[in-house]
Amino acid sequence: MSLVARHLEANGIPTVIMGSAKDIVEHAGVPRFLFTDFPLGNSAGRPNDVESQAYTMELALTVLETAPGPRTTVQSPLRWSDNPDWKLDFSNISQLSDEEIAQRKRDFDKVKEVAKSRRAEDGLKVDAAE
Repeated sequence: MSLVARHLEANGIPTVIMGSAKDIVEHAGVPRFLFTDFPLGNSAGRPNDVESQAYTMELALTVLETAPGPRTTVQSPLRWSDNPDWKLDFSNISQLSDEEIAQRKRDFDKVKEVAKSRRAEDGLKVDAAE
């Protein structure tokens, strides 16, 4: 995404990247970056939290409009948790029992099956082999 943003910028289209991997995105040299200190995959706000998502989008648009120069990073004031220990626990497989891991795999497999059946209903290819 960082490379796409740089390409768009080089062709006169302003961009802002919303992300949670500050070191990686800054290293790629994006023009404008809204950093949200959330787990990867959640840079647009908390899941199922329309208020945090709307706030994040508004903040990203503000960064797009007001960035003082290239390679501007703005940190969102939103916090995933008041306790920073979430960074140690989030998706840390060593913190889970064998049963919790098995249950998460079952849950993930169910989601994949739903997505696969919806793609099939829509007439889309289900996997690369088709």
